[in-house]
Amino acid sequence: MKLYHVYILLCRDGSYYTGVTNNIERRMIEHESGENIHCYTFKRRPLKLVFATDFGDINQAIAFEKQIKGWRRAKKEALIAGRWDLLPELAKTAKG
Repeated sequence: MKLYHVYILLCRDGSYYTGVTNNIERRMIEHESGENIHCYTFKRRPLKLVFATDFGDINQAIAFEKQIKGWRRAKKEALIAGRWDLLPELAKTAKG
């Protein structure tokens, strides 16, 4: 079964980048090498992989990636810390 990975990178400037890929090792190499000068991460290297989760369905992976991209920083940091229990409360306190 093919796996799809939703991942979060911590950028040098402290921002987060969220993406989806079917090969996380290859994608990390592409980000770190600066393969695409128009990519958000190009001027924010070095990068650190701080979160990744797998999906067997590309549509579910893309939906989760989009969901995370809409979240505010506190909610992303709860996810990164593995504090899934905090997500409902953080969703109530402010949008995303």
